[in-house]
Amino acid sequence: MYKPKDSSTSPRYTGVRTFMRLEQIKTTEDVDFVVVGNPYDTAVSNRIGARGGPQHIRDFSVLLRPYNPVQKINIFDYCSGVDYGDFEIVPQNIHKSYDIVKEELGKILDNNITPIILGGDHSISLGHLRAFAEKHGPIALVHFDSHSDTWDNYFGEKYMHGTPFRRAVEEGLIDTEHSIQVGLRGPLYGPEDETDPEDLGFKTIPMHEVKKLGYEEVLRQIHERVGDRPVFVSYDIDFVDPAFAPGTGTPEIGGPDSHEALEYVRGLHGLDIKGFDLVEVLPEYDHGEITAALASAVAFEMISLVAMKKREQQNK
Repeated sequence: MYKPKDSSTSPRYTGVRTFMRLEQIKTTEDVDFVVVGNPYDTAVSNRIGARGGPQHIRDFSVLLRPYNPVQKINIFDYCSGVDYGDFEIVPQNIHKSYDIVKEELGKILDNNITPIILGGDHSISLGHLRAFAEKHGPIALVHFDSHSDTWDNYFGEKYMHGTPFRRAVEEGLIDTEHSIQVGLRGPLYGPEDETDPEDLGFKTIPMHEVKKLGYEEVLRQIHERVGDRPVFVSYDIDFVDPAFAPGTGTPEIGGPDSHEALEYVRGLHGLDIKGFDLVEVLPEYDHGEITAALASAVAFEMISLVAMKKREQQNK
């Protein structure tokens, strides 16, 4: 059983910085989840620097403790996990990086381990979805973001952080009939940018509707849409209002606050979640580490869902 160091007996400022002070071991034995970094960030359209996101989140995560008082669970009573390190991507070669990530992620999935992947820009999700689709077939997607990332190209390039989910649909990786995008907002180039996701088959709930509906109704619609399908969750930190998450590459005002940001993850309990990614954390713009604080808490809630699922399986 792998679990974090106890910070009540071991000072947080000692040792190598891993997520939540987990053991840093590249293993698929005796683990239920792994935290792994994907520091690729050269497919962005604005600010670069999300390559530092995985370590930035890890650095702050040493403040996390194993008991989740909202979900009423001690994670490590039910599951074992490690910090797997980072995928060894190739800077500025997105296609080689996709191949490396798919192969390494495939090893994790073949052992029925749930990965919590820290990015990196959002282009990385295409590589993740290739691995999940190879394991599970076309997979449902729950996507929290201020952008749909369904553009056909950016600067004439087909593989950018604004295009991964269009490419994934074209490759048959996503079960769009059971997929949903939540939080979309901000100025666009034209009305077609607003309709493109639904033309591809996604259900969308733009942020102005999210605010009217409230997060409980939004979560109900997510569960209704996904049903019992295997699902991958992709969480762009710019889903959150930049007042609470300024450290990101393409911030959009008018998003949820930090409490709501966590509630959307907590409310996914009951879905057949196979993995998560959390992307677009950019340390350079993270004043006072408030984005890292939020991102580490989001990842903690993701891990809590893994533990809750294990608890239910053990109690059957």
